[in-house]
Amino acid sequence: MSFDYDLFVIGGGSGGVRAARVAAGGGAKVALAEEDRYGGTCVIRGCVPKKLMVFASEYSGMVEDAQAYGWDIQPGAFNWDAFKGKLEAELDRLEGIYRNLLKNSGVESFDARAKLVDTHTVELSDGSRKSAKHILIATGGRPIVPEFPGSDLAITSNDIFHLDKLPESILIVGGGYIACEFAGIMNGLGVKTTQYYRGAQILRGFDDEARGLVSDEMCQAGINLHLGTNVIEMAREGDKIRVKATNGDEALFDQVMYATGRAPNADDLGLEGLGIERGRKGEILVDEYSQTGVPSVYAIGDVTDRVNLTPVAIREGMAFVETVFNGNPTSPDHELIPTAIFTQPEMGTVGLSEEDAAKQEPIEVYATSFKPMQQAFAGRAQRVLMKLVVSQATRKVLGCHIVAPGAGEMIQLAGIAVKMGATKEDFDRTVAVHPTMSEELVTMKTPVRTA
Repeated sequence: MSFDYDLFVIGGGSGGVRAARVAAGGGAKVALAEEDRYGGTCVIRGCVPKKLMVFASEYSGMVEDAQAYGWDIQPGAFNWDAFKGKLEAELDRLEGIYRNLLKNSGVESFDARAKLVDTHTVELSDGSRKSAKHILIATGGRPIVPEFPGSDLAITSNDIFHLDKLPESILIVGGGYIACEFAGIMNGLGVKTTQYYRGAQILRGFDDEARGLVSDEMCQAGINLHLGTNVIEMAREGDKIRVKATNGDEALFDQVMYATGRAPNADDLGLEGLGIERGRKGEILVDEYSQTGVPSVYAIGDVTDRVNLTPVAIREGMAFVETVFNGNPTSPDHELIPTAIFTQPEMGTVGLSEEDAAKQEPIEVYATSFKPMQQAFAGRAQRVLMKLVVSQATRKVLGCHIVAPGAGEMIQLAGIAVKMGATKEDFDRTVAVHPTMSEELVTMKTPVRTA
């Protein structure tokens, strides 16, 4: 049977675009459909604009630091309009790059929503149908707001980049990394920032000591963090939103942003009609090769809810092409993924938390916390943490956790060592780079505790 295409990709984010380009580069005839903007969550409404906002928000503290170092400079005001204009231009530029990458790879792209009508056919929103030997779903995820009285007044991370004006006050609901990152951003931009999280501590799933330090420093920086707290109801009051909370508080905010969870974009894709199974959160269920229960249909990235990170979606896309087009069955490796959280202070982590490692085997913990030289000299007292979790039996470093300025940059390199299976002695054999914060990772001689 002849098909219009060898591969049809649904979704123009990082994973889908990479898979389409690589398959086309190998000689396959490829098409891709995207209903919104090319670049997906990461480029358009996630990592990239968020990191630019983190950079913008960090300058507020630099003026005071510069004064402490002898610079005669005065703080000015932050101009949201000037920043927002540049941000939008940058996202337009990046989207153009994504479109060109597809075009130059020979991928035919459709600005349309696509859904499956049978195991080898997709229907576009203009009613046209395209057939393909293989179909790859890479539709990503979206932030969701739970239903409660007044929930329609909340914005999500998707909306925060497009605010007409910077609010004077904001409530951020959630305790995951997105909520915590935006609390730091808004606080740094001079917005009066309150954060509610229903759990006992923010950043659930990360190392307890590391997340405890991030939480402490966020509070020190002026974020009004309420743990064990949730919203009961919200109502419009003039230009503001009145929020009633479970802790008895009632307060007015200019904006309320929810970052309490994300859902896979797998509705209305025609999956049910083909018998493609979905999980409890609505994610598409796939095997280790990203294949669904229908042999011609695969799925990668956040829509599969495995590890929801951009570089992971890209790797899954590469593994899919190896498996399907290069005859080399490849399973994406989800072990020991280094990751950074751009909170303030920043956190980098790879491997197991102290708690998870201790459940698995006897461990030693090496950790040090101190005030870094640059900030200590300026009189700003943000603490940093360098921590290694080590197996007593094999001496392997099972986890590395860094809370410090530049933690993301450090963890990328530490991640190589941990992925290679480095032992504590390998770290110790490495000469320290002095004076740096990261040298502490190779100079810790005695464990602070065992478990």
